[in-house]
Amino acid sequence: MYFIKKNNKYSLTLEGKNAVTGYLFLLPFIIGFLAFMFYPIVESLQMVFSDVKIDTENYGFTMDFVGIENLRRVVAVDPEFNRFLAEEIARMVLIVPAIIIFSLFVALILNQEFKARGFVRAIFFLPVILSSGVMIGLETNNSLLNSMAEIIKESNLMKSSVTKVLEDILVAEGAASDFMGYIFAIINQIYDIAMASGIQIIIFLSALQTIPPSMFEAAKIEGATAWECFWKITFPMVSSLILVNIVYSVVDYFIRTDNRVMAKINFTTLRMLNFSFGTAMAWVYFLAVISIIGIAMAIISKRVYYYE
Repeated sequence: MYFIKKNNKYSLTLEGKNAVTGYLFLLPFIIGFLAFMFYPIVESLQMVFSDVKIDTENYGFTMDFVGIENLRRVVAVDPEFNRFLAEEIARMVLIVPAIIIFSLFVALILNQEFKARGFVRAIFFLPVILSSGVMIGLETNNSLLNSMAEIIKESNLMKSSVTKVLEDILVAEGAASDFMGYIFAIINQIYDIAMASGIQIIIFLSALQTIPPSMFEAAKIEGATAWECFWKITFPMVSSLILVNIVYSVVDYFIRTDNRVMAKINFTTLRMLNFSFGTAMAWVYFLAVISIIGIAMAIISKRVYYYE
């Protein structure tokens, strides 16, 4: 109930005031979306079902309706798109759980009392700044950094992975398994995981700080261990933010600059100037990502604990 009637007058309830506050925070985004993004999205959807031809004389383009031909080419004809999409989804399934576990673990550490805690928190937030658009642009246009990256890449090709020796030992002893292979793959990508965990750490940290200390005090009086406090108090109280972080991590992964599907879409649209085919790939990619997020939310939301 957003309204309550008092003395023949309607007034906002606390829930209604919170809703108004939320809409006011969303209002700048809604205005910006309607002013700058809504029309391009509608126009791109038209391109999916059209053959787009560039008009160099009038500095524009024309669209001839072709039905679902572009979508058919994306799904059934193009030899790379489906393979790239399947590979990126497989990598996402590997990376996102590791990001969630790593960010929760780091947030638990940063929530403790120790010296220079603010400085350590800032260090873990640095990847968010370093991965921003401005920093990526500087890195891309910097010839010195590019040459250093090539040298590092070439040197890494001559060396084994971090866990290669241990993997060889376990395989020789017959102790290797699919689970151990997953762990080794996560360890070899720990740098990428740490770089992608900045926002998630902050979200988890804010959730941990909202848990009343009295709950832990009461649990300790009852004889609960730290392990039991985590699974009975901490984990249920932050479970709603786990869902938020999973959605954010999935979206963030699928728009990364090293994503081969994104690279193919950008190359087709901006380099080859094939707007109809590139836009069709973008919309198929968008629908695939939305489907993955919907499935994840449907599964995880049933196990999320919400508290007042």
